[in-house]
Amino acid sequence: MINNFRLTYDVLDVADVYAIADNASNGAVVLMSGMVRNQTGGRAVDYLEYQAYAPMALEIFQQICDRSRAKFPDITQVVIHHRLGKLKIGEISVLVAVGSPHRAEAFEACRFAIDTLKTDAPIWKKEFWLDGMSSWVNSPI
Repeated sequence: MINNFRLTYDVLDVADVYAIADNASNGAVVLMSGMVRNQTGGRAVDYLEYQAYAPMALEIFQQICDRSRAKFPDITQVVIHHRLGKLKIGEISVLVAVGSPHRAEAFEACRFAIDTLKTDAPIWKKEFWLDGMSSWVNSPI
């Protein structure tokens, strides 16, 4: 199994992540793209800022991969790339891709990976509102 984990301030590239997850033994690659939306709970968002404790986050990414592999033993690749810093509306904040011989397992493993990332990874999001206020979203730690 090939794993690829990344925390970066650079723009995330869907095509790159897909290519990493692709493999001749796959019948499916499922890719989840998390994006900055223009509102949260009906409140207008200006932009978001992400911060992370990188060494621990990358360790958690590996644990997510290991747990995914235990739950879905046929998966071939797990790719997790997360963006840090200031992100504008419409920019991609996270990409998770899973390759597998079968689509059902790829979908389930991808959902498991992103859901686990959101609860376990030490990545913090601060929302900046159009009214000039800001607030931190609960962190997993």
